[in-house]
Amino acid sequence: MKIDLEKDYPNIAKAIEEKDLDEIRYFVVADENYVDIDDEEVDVFEPENYNFLVYVTERLSNALGEDGLKELIAKLYEVKEFENFLDSELDLYGVKSELSGNEVAKKLLSLSNDILGAKS
Repeated sequence: MKIDLEKDYPNIAKAIEEKDLDEIRYFVVADENYVDIDDEEVDVFEPENYNFLVYVTERLSNALGEDGLKELIAKLYEVKEFENFLDSELDLYGVKSELSGNEVAKKLLSLSNDILGAKS
């Protein structure tokens, strides 16, 4: 999904070097979670509990820093549109929501933008 980084997320734009990035996937990836019948491993994010796997890219992780990622996680636990939320790592989450994958990703970008704005 296309975004206007400078207009929509100005604090993220200030925090990164590359200014010509115009897609959400450069910052957050929200993929649908599904049962892989060929995988014998037990999944931390069961699809019935978490319909999206969300990954914060290295670019956004570096901009936020460890403290910013911890703050983001705390805020994500409070998002009312998320029925379930679980952080497996600082940059990897399970989300259950009626929102689309793009809407989930935009929610993370918006919160990240707010966190970076408060830092400056």
